[in-house]
Amino acid sequence: MNPGPIYYSKGEFIETDTGNKVSRRATIAGPQNIILGGKTIISGNAVIRGDLRRTGPGHAVVISLGRYCLVGEGCVMRPPYKTYRGNFNYYPMKVGDHVHIGANTIVEAATIGNHVEIGKNCVIGKFTIIKDCAKIADNTIVPPNTVIPALALFGGTPGHFLEDLPETTQEMIESHTKEFYQRFQPYPEAGR
Repeated sequence: MNPGPIYYSKGEFIETDTGNKVSRRATIAGPQNIILGGKTIISGNAVIRGDLRRTGPGHAVVISLGRYCLVGEGCVMRPPYKTYRGNFNYYPMKVGDHVHIGANTIVEAATIGNHVEIGKNCVIGKFTIIKDCAKIADNTIVPPNTVIPALALFGGTPGHFLEDLPETTQEMIESHTKEFYQRFQPYPEAGR
């Protein structure tokens, strides 16, 4: 079974030369501090806070997303922060390849590995580390500083280990993100 295209209005998305598709309704603050790896989709009403950063030299990139990342409608991504020895600082957030973040999820993780699926309406606490091929169920609240192991499903409030994921998780998530990207197309001009 081959699902049909997911259409969007051509005027709503800006497509970059590396194939990123960014909604004009998304808020990209501090774009000079954000790296998109290519073929990434940023949905409408998503907020990516690249303006929250450490000051001083050598602290430019705040949020980097890999290839084939899907950032859902209404997501908020902001770098983690803490006060250390009296100084308030933001720290970089690194997101790997083939990461799907569901709608209305708030992410303040330090690191999200490759082939990760985060459900909708989740809160990913500050400095969380999500290893490769992990999944977070819908409506999960992951406490700050949690480390989610590879091939693990987490869910609940607070988020906790539910079960091991199959070895095929990497292939399943990779095919899901690539297929979603290929299906995500502008409305045909003649059909409007």
